[in-house]
Amino acid sequence: MPSGSSVAPVKVTLTGAHEPYTSGEQVFEFEVQTLRALLSALDKLHPGLAALLEQDSVVAIDGVIHEIVYTHRLSPGCEVYFIPKLESG
Repeated sequence: MPSGSSVAPVKVTLTGAHEPYTSGEQVFEFEVQTLRALLSALDKLHPGLAALLEQDSVVAIDGVIHEIVYTHRLSPGCEVYFIPKLESG
């Protein structure tokens, strides 16, 4: 995170299903403005995680569930949760 940035950190929470990919870490904060930037930041910490999240997750931003759209703007200080997609059979 660059120092002196005026963007409030976005709080990101992953579910327990993602724990094996992050060595147990589930809560992160990044100074980003788009979902693409957030996924990129996560991937820098844990290579391959962004691809997994894009394929197997939906995202809840401040309690509203969305499909993953790279250009989705993130409000300063918002809360983002990546939730595994449910499969029916």
